[in-house]
Amino acid sequence: MPPQPTHTEFPPNTPVARFTRPLAQFLAVESAGGVVLLICAVVALAVANSPFGPAYEHFWHTPVLLDIGGFRLGGELGHFVVNDVLMTIFFFVVGLEIKREVVSGELRDARKAALPVAAAVGGMVVPAGIYLAFQGGTPAARGWGVPMATDIAFVVGVMALLGRRVPFGLKITILSLAIADDIGAVVVIAAFYSGGLAWGHLGLAALGFALIYGLNRAGVRAVPVYFMVGAGIWLAVYKSGVHPTVAGVLLGLLTPASAWVGDKTLVEVLQDALARAPGDGDERFDTLRAVGYAAREGVSPLARLEHALHPWVGFVIMPVFALANAGVAVRLAAMADPVAVAVAAGLFLGKPVGIVLFGWLAVRAGLANLPTGVNWKLMAGGGALGGIGFTMSLFVANLAFDDDSHLVAAKVGILVGSTASALLGAALLIAAERAGQRPSPLK
Repeated sequence: MPPQPTHTEFPPNTPVARFTRPLAQFLAVESAGGVVLLICAVVALAVANSPFGPAYEHFWHTPVLLDIGGFRLGGELGHFVVNDVLMTIFFFVVGLEIKREVVSGELRDARKAALPVAAAVGGMVVPAGIYLAFQGGTPAARGWGVPMATDIAFVVGVMALLGRRVPFGLKITILSLAIADDIGAVVVIAAFYSGGLAWGHLGLAALGFALIYGLNRAGVRAVPVYFMVGAGIWLAVYKSGVHPTVAGVLLGLLTPASAWVGDKTLVEVLQDALARAPGDGDERFDTLRAVGYAAREGVSPLARLEHALHPWVGFVIMPVFALANAGVAVRLAAMADPVAVAVAAGLFLGKPVGIVLFGWLAVRAGLANLPTGVNWKLMAGGGALGGIGFTMSLFVANLAFDDDSHLVAAKVGILVGSTASALLGAALLIAAERAGQRPSPLK
């Protein structure tokens, strides 16, 4: 018997299909990337807690230096190359995802966006409040931003493992919530986890962004030009005291979301090419070049870049980040450290409480509606999954803490809180699905 179509399959060439097709590709990469991320995190933990642990930690502290005519740029392998350079590409893709959702996704419509945005706000405010309830007034209070984040890849990976137990409406809501959460994380990083500002370098970065905007408006399509300007912006932001990953997000938001060649023009070029004889020499070359240009520019730069970079982020950059940052020598005493307890409580308790509470308030106020097929039991399960902070939480922890003992404790709290959140979320979603299958006692 042939497989039956699922609720996410739609007739081709319809508006719904044009929206769900890239979303399905996004979810496929995220779910597979989440599995790879988990494997790398386990490997890092295993090695860090083995006899090879000291050598493993020493490797990520290897100095890396670029020296050109007296101009020097560099740092440690784990901090500079991974957290500053590679993670800028990660945040660039985050910027692309945010713009896609704002332009054509769930965040485009104010009423549809109200639920995930309100839930995201609650999922940031309540965990930060719980952390400060534990650590307010102490030197570790600076880590209040650590439990605010949600790891999209891990959350999508868990939902993929649960399969049909997670309704499509809940997947869209949690995905949109995580993207709104990313916006909040970027604002927090820029506002609270940057150093002293060098206004001259910030001015140069602003000029670079203005140049990018002008090049877009002028129709310049040469990728190397944008790469060179983007690299200059990254360097200016890096030198300014603002964390350079913020530059990645802003560059993603500046990427055009519309194709240079419209559907009508693309069809005309293809029809003209088909109507011509194949020809030889220059005529054949000109025809094929026109077709190639139209085909390439018939896809928006945003979609083209996201399609090209997303697998690299999911299968290379994030796993390398996990290998560099999740390798923590876990000691039982570290699990009882007040910082670890505060982070774990913020993720495990604060995330589901904040997400469900603020989402309920938005629905109660008439600002939003629950998606079709989603109830509050399912939202509670999705909110618990939001407590999987991992990548973003580890990243913020590295920015928040200079003291190694606090950083190690925060990482332990992230690992414990994220693991417990994944287990709780899966259990709640399975229980909600089973409850929905039981016959009503009134029948």
